[in-house]
Amino acid sequence: MYDSGKIIFGLIIFLGLFTYPIWFNIAGGKPSEKPNLILPQKEDQKTCVNTTEYMRTMHMDLLNEWREKVVREGERFTFAAGKKMEMSLSKTCMNCHPNKDQFCDQCHNYLDVKPYCWDCHVDPQILEKK
Repeated sequence: MYDSGKIIFGLIIFLGLFTYPIWFNIAGGKPSEKPNLILPQKEDQKTCVNTTEYMRTMHMDLLNEWREKVVREGERFTFAAGKKMEMSLSKTCMNCHPNKDQFCDQCHNYLDVKPYCWDCHVDPQILEKK
């Protein structure tokens, strides 16, 4: 074991390089600000398709389910919150939350999530500007 000093030194260097991102974030990182979402102001828009807690955590599953039903099964409407609603990102969701930059993008940027909704859908504000 004449090389034990070299091995220990190599392990220390390896651990230092391997854990560098963690130490760098602890030393220089700052917590990002939580999103400040702009919620619907109109009284008729207070009814969402589900509870706020559900929508915060599961909206992506709901939208995927809607996509499957609309595109593959041809269903267009669902009953939620006691009323008939169209399964549509653009017409139902964006009707109450019209500003994609101030609603959708804030949370997605905060969580570093890149949804592919807008690969097919068009932001309603872009249509209004044309």
